[in-house]
Amino acid sequence: MIRIPWRNLFPKGLYARSVLMTLLPVLIILSLMTVYYYNGHLRSVNLKLSQAVAREIVLIDQTCAAEPGNLTSQAFISSTLGLRFQCDAEPDGEILKSRFFYVSLVRQAIESRLGRTIDLALEPETDLLKIRFETPTGFRLIELDRKRAIAINGHVFLVWVILFSLFMVFAALAFLRNHVRSILRLTEAAQAFGTGADAQGYRPSGAREIRAAARAMIQMRRRLVRFAEQRTKMLAGISHDLRTPLTRLKLQLAMVEQSDDIKAAQADIADMEEMLDEYLAFVRGEGEELARIVDVVDMLGEIRNGYPEADIVFEPAEPIPLRAKPMSLKRALSNLVNNAVNYADRTEISVQNYQGGVTIRVDDNGPGIPKEHYDEALKPFTRLEDARTQNTPGTGLGLALANDTTRRAGGRLTLHRSPLGGLRVEMKLPH
Repeated sequence: MIRIPWRNLFPKGLYARSVLMTLLPVLIILSLMTVYYYNGHLRSVNLKLSQAVAREIVLIDQTCAAEPGNLTSQAFISSTLGLRFQCDAEPDGEILKSRFFYVSLVRQAIESRLGRTIDLALEPETDLLKIRFETPTGFRLIELDRKRAIAINGHVFLVWVILFSLFMVFAALAFLRNHVRSILRLTEAAQAFGTGADAQGYRPSGAREIRAAARAMIQMRRRLVRFAEQRTKMLAGISHDLRTPLTRLKLQLAMVEQSDDIKAAQADIADMEEMLDEYLAFVRGEGEELARIVDVVDMLGEIRNGYPEADIVFEPAEPIPLRAKPMSLKRALSNLVNNAVNYADRTEISVQNYQGGVTIRVDDNGPGIPKEHYDEALKPFTRLEDARTQNTPGTGLGLALANDTTRRAGGRLTLHRSPLGGLRVEMKLPH
């Protein structure tokens, strides 16, 4: 059984679908109305007119046959019926046969009632219908106004209907355009809110339901911003409170005689400070940093130079401009490179443009991560025992921070198996 992909035959956009829903019923109604009007109503009217003209022609033919020389009687019939005729016309004149549909309908009606073949034509210049047929004594020639036999002005009605329909369609399209514009502006504002930006100048507009959805989205963003600010302030306070005793411990340990145990305690305090910094960086996210144009190649070069002893391969390329928040992006890329350096002996960094954005890849030859754990590895505070060793220092926030920054920028971070045998982290960011 052949299945037709109906979904592929229809437009995907809201505006295109709305236009189709507006135009299709109008076209169907106009088509059905035209067929009914011409094949039903107009045909019946022309048939009745043709039959009436046929009866008059039979009357003229009978009068000419009964009283061929009675001009008074012929003049009376001509004035009464409102037409002109000649009982015995000259056979020289030629009447061109018209192929117009309703002219053929008149011919059929006259020939059916008269019982003989006729010549019939419509002269557009005079708008006269000329009828001629042969008799034993000569030719009968009859001229009458076309309107008495054929009603062909019905198209005027359809023209007006089409004009009014087009007017209504254009009015509907203008309304739909404004309606869809409100939805598109709401979508743009939602995308801006989703990436941490503020949609400057956005005001709810459009239908009541669209304005209600826009107001609900704005209120939701305000609540999320307040929640994030409260969380940041709370953790900043906790960090300040923890740093004070840690600082006292560092000072006390620095004043005592150095030994292996003292050095180990100092290293633990340093790790605790580093953990606090990472926690705060994860909680703060991007903060109020503004986006600007940065050179991704230059930023990766700076990160590469921060590991002079590591085996990192990064080929300098042409500058690749990207609109991003510099500190957040650099922190995310530094986390990716730092993870690769910590878990592998060799790291390769590549960057390239694609249609609509930039792709950054960080490959390593380390132990990697099983495919079934890719999603889990992107969650905060996650450290995988099977792949990356627990003896490596860290808090499990490196990939989570990079993933959070990428999502805020409207991009996507994914994990793959690296050609080097370890892990490939691929970051796609839009321009």
